[in-house]
Amino acid sequence: MDEKVVDKIVRLSRDPAHIRNICTSAHIDHGKTTFSDNLIAGAGMMSSETAGRQLVLDFKPDEQARGITIDAANVSMVHTLNNEDYLINLIDTPGHVDFGGDVTRAMRAIDGTILLVDSVESVMPQTETVLRQALKERVRPCLFINKVDRLLKELKLTPDKMQERFLKIITHVNKLISSLAEPEYKEKWQIDVNNGSVSFGSAYHRWALSIPYMKATGLSFKDVIETYSEEPGQEERIKELAKKAPLHKVVLNMSIRHHPNPKQAQEYRIPKLWHGEVESEIGKSLLSCDPNGPVVFVCTKIVIDKNAGEVAAGRMFSGTVRQGQDLYLINGKKQVRAQQVFVYNGPKREQVDEMAPGNVIGLVGLRGVFSGETVSSDPNIEPFEAIKHMFEPVVTKAIEAKRPSDLPKLVEVLRQVSKEDPTLVVEINEETGEHLISGMGELHLEVIENRILTDKGVEVKTSQPIVVYRETISRPSPEFEGKSPNKHNKFYMKVAPLPEAYAELFRRGDIPSTMRLKKKEEAIWIKLEAAGMEGKLIRKIKEFFNGNMLLDVTRGQVYGGEVIEMVMDAFDDVMKFGPLTREPCVNVMVSLADMKLHEDAIHRGPAQVLPAVRESIRGAMLLGGPQMFEPVQVLQIDAPSSYMGAISKLIQNRRGQLLEMTQEGDMITVKAKLPVAETFGLTSDLRSSTEGRASFSVLDQMFEKLPFELQEKVAQQIRERKGLKVIEGVAMPTRDELS
Repeated sequence: MDEKVVDKIVRLSRDPAHIRNICTSAHIDHGKTTFSDNLIAGAGMMSSETAGRQLVLDFKPDEQARGITIDAANVSMVHTLNNEDYLINLIDTPGHVDFGGDVTRAMRAIDGTILLVDSVESVMPQTETVLRQALKERVRPCLFINKVDRLLKELKLTPDKMQERFLKIITHVNKLISSLAEPEYKEKWQIDVNNGSVSFGSAYHRWALSIPYMKATGLSFKDVIETYSEEPGQEERIKELAKKAPLHKVVLNMSIRHHPNPKQAQEYRIPKLWHGEVESEIGKSLLSCDPNGPVVFVCTKIVIDKNAGEVAAGRMFSGTVRQGQDLYLINGKKQVRAQQVFVYNGPKREQVDEMAPGNVIGLVGLRGVFSGETVSSDPNIEPFEAIKHMFEPVVTKAIEAKRPSDLPKLVEVLRQVSKEDPTLVVEINEETGEHLISGMGELHLEVIENRILTDKGVEVKTSQPIVVYRETISRPSPEFEGKSPNKHNKFYMKVAPLPEAYAELFRRGDIPSTMRLKKKEEAIWIKLEAAGMEGKLIRKIKEFFNGNMLLDVTRGQVYGGEVIEMVMDAFDDVMKFGPLTREPCVNVMVSLADMKLHEDAIHRGPAQVLPAVRESIRGAMLLGGPQMFEPVQVLQIDAPSSYMGAISKLIQNRRGQLLEMTQEGDMITVKAKLPVAETFGLTSDLRSSTEGRASFSVLDQMFEKLPFELQEKVAQQIRERKGLKVIEGVAMPTRDELS
């Protein structure tokens, strides 16, 4: 009897040399899910007739309705090359910018990515973003040029023109790799059509070719062109081509030859993703993907299943996990038990007894786990680096249950949803009863609302979208004195804008944006020194919080060590709720210049220290020229050139600015900068002004100064919305602060 697929998967999972962990990544609608269908069909897991139309991995109803991928779906399959079986763990990822968080998390679990590029649209903004995410996690790319049938059927290109087009795409991708990759991989990871790290074809019509495959089978471009010739019987010829050059065979051969196996990949990925001691026992086990070492599993996604509860999907980096084994959540600091171990068989989960390292698996029973958590059998292991998302959430909506009786259920559902999707920030204010959800954009929040209704059965109503602003200061302030309620303790604070060079370190992720510096952090000191900070000052840094910095420049303080933790807590509080509108602060450097403390510890407890420090930081910020920053997105708009006027008018009416405009043939590409507050309803306006022929995508996002004439108006609107009252220049809740 033939070996069952699951048994085959389990057998291969023990041999790292025969495993490849890969994902698809591309711009939206470049054909990733259709492409993944072909791979699954090739592995015999679904009918090859429906492949490309069934969209197996878009198995949630809202994905099928919208025709886009929203979640990253996992699937494991077996492929044979040169009579050897290989286990391929594939994750299909979304392309829409609002769901970029799923792409970032998928990149942690895999070692190689297949970058899909539409041959007609060529390299698009989101292609660049997903490639940047892959290279940041040291994931090796291969290229698949999709929709080649369109070049022949729609553009009617000659073979020479087609090859010219392919070369242009390959050169563009290589240029991106050499500009985005780390120095040692710029050359090494270049893709080359001759060695087979590039293939091309049509996922919809289920065929693909690469140079090595063409050499081995004697097929050529000529066959492709003949297949799509106008003569009758074209459908039959396409089916014939798909039999001669099946997509799954060509692509998975490419992946097996050019993507690293888990053992090879962990040698260079672990030092980047894990900051523990590489020479330690755990370090060696991680580098060599050792099945006998301690269990180390990184969760990259949580799926709530109504039968199994929370299923944590992720990557096993070391050790062998067994059913019923006790494990520790390293960041959550608690012990849990792996009740069930799953492998993926298509989108279905199959239960197994144990699983070796180097695989993408699912675990049930890890209560309280979240995406990015490190789970290990050793409670003292250093956790993996936090998964850093490309963009921050910038759009917020207030959400409430339609029926008051659903309120407890809504709180529970929101907690679940924020676990499933960590890019969604859920704020539940138990006192005011207000629930806020912040996401990447309008579509992101719309999908979440939908899911709350359809999957969880809670009817909700939501407010109009609200934009998340930031507060900062424009100049250094003098010292400001804050007194404790009992008048026995005084704190003197100064604030200054954070120099651009240090802010850039936070933005690039070279230094963590939130961290308390307890010991000598040599690596961080070196980076700050290189950015131009004085050595003496560097050693005075106490904390980073959301890209703000706290320094302790006091001298000769006897009781300083006892209150510094409380000073940090108060600093965190003000940075979370700024003085103007209680929005988060950014790029503020706070210095504790001096403090006078009561010698009796009873008179300098939290109730005295916290209000005093908060008062002095807020006071100093008000003297430092406080300002509001608003989120701004850089968009790329593609449209026929006849709509150039309509597009530029649309951008100017929305306080935007045109950055550049390039024309290729009769299409134009416009890059523009737009405040997020002005992007609501942009999709429909853009469609109506260009008769539905323009599309846009987000390239980048940053915070920029709100124009002077809008500063007070926006601040006033936010204060009214939050019910704040200005007391001595500081926005305060109408109830007294509880702390």
